Amino acid sequence: MFALFLLGIVSLVWTSNETAILCYKCEKYHLGLCYDSMTSCILQYQQSCAIENVYILLRKGRSVYYYSKLLCMTNCEDFNILGFETRTELICCKHSNYCNLPVGS
Repeated sequence: MFALFLLGIVSLVWTSNETAILCYKCEKYHLGLCYDSMTSCILQYQQSCAIENVYILLRKGRSVYYYSKLLCMTNCEDFNILGFETRTELICCKHSNYCNLPVGS
């Protein structure tokens, strides 16, 4: 009986030592500032941290950074979408805590 109790305690401690990956969450992030509330999320099964960068397209085909959206996303895959007025880039990561902070922030 005591051995089962110890086994239960050891398994509980073993599973609680798994490292959780934390990500930033913000609906509108620009130049190091979150324009709503900056929160965090803990990655769940099949989730990744994600950053969605939105760019405005100029007449000569160039794009200018507008803002980012920081989030936890299920089944995340990197992509680029080119629209008529905007370009959206999605970058996924889960290699470290808060890896979804935009470069240059």
